[in-house]
Formats: sequence, C-alpha cells, structure tokens
Amino acid sequence: MKLFSNTMSLIESALGYSSLKQKVISQNIANIDTPNYKAKNVSFKEILQKETSQNLVANRSDQRHISFENNQNQMGSVVRRNTTYNHNGNSVDLDQEMSDLASNQIYYNALVERMNGKFSTLQNVIRGGK
Repeated sequence: MKLFSNTMSLIESALGYSSLKQKVISQNIANIDTPNYKAKNVSFKEILQKETSQNLVANRSDQRHISFENNQNQMGSVVRRNTTYNHNGNSVDLDQEMSDLASNQIYYNALVERMNGKFSTLQNVIRGGK
C-alpha cells in the first residue's frame, strides 16, 4: 500500500519480517523436545550481504547517478543453527528463544504504533486539522 510516501510499504515489509520471525521462534519452542531438531533463525543480514556482493545495475537518467538494480524486497531467509545444546542432538535453547520472542514482540509493537501514527496523521489531514 503506497500512501503519499514509501513509509507504509516499508512498515508493511517490516511487519512481514516480524511475523516470519514469530513463526520461526514458535516452531523452535514447539520442537524443544524433538530429538535432532535444529533450531531455525530468520536472517536478513545474509540476504543483504548476498545482494550487495553482486554487481548492481539500474536505469540512470544521468551518468553521475549511482547504478542500482530494483529488486523485490525480501523479508528474510530462514537458516538453521548447527550448534547442539542438548544430549539428544536438539539445538533449541529455551532462554534464547524466549529472549528473541520478547525482543520481536517489542519490535512488532513499535511498528504497529508507527503505522497507527501514520494513519492518525492522515485522518487529521482529511479532517482539515480539526
């Protein structure tokens, strides 16, 4: 959704990332007693490094402009953790998962508050500042 700026679409992408992270953390917690289960994590950093390591190309209206390719935004990728914490080969650390869950919830709430603020601003403009 593009309303007057790119902010709403950025918030929407960030909410998608947070939602994916929530699902992955929930799967890890649900499989805490599953033998040989390897915990997963959502990694945006790996996608960013992969994309920026390639040559970026874009349409330029002036030779002085930097060239970049216009790619679709990806929320993140799910990667497995290879470390083992338990004797049964399971790599889920409950303390780490609960910490990730709490920080992801704070991140999600901040995004929702920001989106609510944008909508409040739009309502204020529509009403004429009243």
